[in-house]
Amino acid sequence: MDNGYVFDPSSGAMKYACGLSGSGTNYEKIYERDPEKRHVVFSNAPDCSGVKKAKEKGIPVVALDSKRYFRHMWGIEKPPRYGIERNSYDMAMMTLVEQELKTTPDLICLAGYDLWIGDWMARRYFPRILNVHPGDARKYTGLGWVPTAKAILAGESSVKSTVFFVDESDDGGPILIQSRSLMLSEWEEAIEKIRGFSEKHGVREISKFKEAAMATDYSLYELLVKISKDIQERLKIEGDWEIYPFAVHDLIGKGRVVLKGRTVYIDGVKMAEEGWQVDRYGFAEKIA
Repeated sequence: MDNGYVFDPSSGAMKYACGLSGSGTNYEKIYERDPEKRHVVFSNAPDCSGVKKAKEKGIPVVALDSKRYFRHMWGIEKPPRYGIERNSYDMAMMTLVEQELKTTPDLICLAGYDLWIGDWMARRYFPRILNVHPGDARKYTGLGWVPTAKAILAGESSVKSTVFFVDESDDGGPILIQSRSLMLSEWEEAIEKIRGFSEKHGVREISKFKEAAMATDYSLYELLVKISKDIQERLKIEGDWEIYPFAVHDLIGKGRVVLKGRTVYIDGVKMAEEGWQVDRYGFAEKIA
């Protein structure tokens, strides 16, 4: 990392690890982009469908059941975010990963991995951990449909998904790439109802919107959730599944990405805070 490259191809072929806890669809897209690249799948949910899919492909899998681990090792029912208990789990998991790869992974891709990364892991592997966020990570935090709902209530005309470098913050690491804008005009009729209610009652936060809807017309909150989930599903297909494989194999895997502090350079070009914009660059092989 002395030269600033997230991965330098002169060191050999990139080896990566992919973490998942559910269906593994993001992982499948990353895998399909370059099936020959050596990697391992790791999971805190050994019986999830993503693990089964990876095994069917003959991909090495390491799994450490987080619920059983924290219950039996520490007497804790809910996995903690911080502390020695959490770090011990991450250390155990990454020991298994490195033993399987027989080396330290050049890149770690979180693909529906439902545990927040602890401090030890974030510090040890930064800036080699990537994650994808279902929204503009600069503006709208939260999981699942929440960033989309926030964007709707804020009056945005479009939404994007974001691939970013994981640090010790809550999805606040440097941004690598954002997807093409998904215009919200297709859902205009429903969104107008939601925004009309929001403006009438002076509520822009999801919790306040829900409170106001409960007092008057709860169906509007249900509409907000439904529309946000529908948009998120579309964004997954047109956003996440496009930019994540590109980020892994075409940007980092080809040695195009340098990180200096929190500033990202791609092909020697300094990126703005929002990273590579597909709206501007598409999926170009080189921009400089």
